[in-house]
Amino acid sequence: MDWKTFQALLSGVNKYSTAFGRVWLSVVFVFRVMVYVVAAERVWGDEQKDFDCNTKQPGCANVCYDHFFPISHIRLWALQLIFVTCPSFMVVMHVAYRDDRERKYRAKHGDSSKLYNNTGKKHGGLWWTYLISLFVKTGIEVSFLYILHHVYESFYLPRLVKCDVSPCPNLVDCYIGHPTEKKVFTYFMVGASALCIILNICEIIYLISKRIVRIANKVKRRHRNVAVHQDNYNDDPFNNCNVPVSKLNPKERPPSFKTAYKSSYRPSGLKLEEKIRASAPNLSTTS
Repeated sequence: MDWKTFQALLSGVNKYSTAFGRVWLSVVFVFRVMVYVVAAERVWGDEQKDFDCNTKQPGCANVCYDHFFPISHIRLWALQLIFVTCPSFMVVMHVAYRDDRERKYRAKHGDSSKLYNNTGKKHGGLWWTYLISLFVKTGIEVSFLYILHHVYESFYLPRLVKCDVSPCPNLVDCYIGHPTEKKVFTYFMVGASALCIILNICEIIYLISKRIVRIANKVKRRHRNVAVHQDNYNDDPFNNCNVPVSKLNPKERPPSFKTAYKSSYRPSGLKLEEKIRASAPNLSTTS
């Protein structure tokens, strides 16, 4: 396995990760990959050779070793590291897909046009891809911890195991090489895996809570804009539909057209009638 290529691929994930994701990558590199490459491989390198049984029966030691160690710890951890880091490449591939779409869009509409403000920003489909990758990583970590506990019945590694599998002639005592050393590394790798699970859960909570806060802020901003628009509409001088009209006192009301006509023309009519009567001869006769 080429760990340098593996490390180079995972380094590209660091650009698109959150703070919890960067801590997770640091834990994977320092506490798991480095420990695996530097120390764990050497400790488990001679496990079958140092598995010693107190019998000379041919094939008994091999059968007993396969019975108690159906899969080696070191190979199980190698598979775990490969599977647990594969979901992170989903994010890198999604960003590469966005970059390709952005390149084609600029080639078609010009360099000044943009399809994405930032292809690595976790919005839309990339947010869902990142969240799904976290769930997948957490599921893989939990699955491998369960497999390790189920296969070896616990995380504890005993010094002595008793085997009565054929072709062993009777109950045979077998001794594990470097049991204390292997026990320490087993606990260390299990603890690092548990820490990665906690970091993944924290990152899931962080992403979901941040998304909820962003949606709540958008809703508040939308309601605020609607309220401001309604206030501006009510302040419009041409919009006086809702302005209450005060009732005027009858004494304060302006005179109507008929009243003004009568008041202006009736006195002159009376004066004219009096002049006609004064100038007319008295035609009345007395009997």
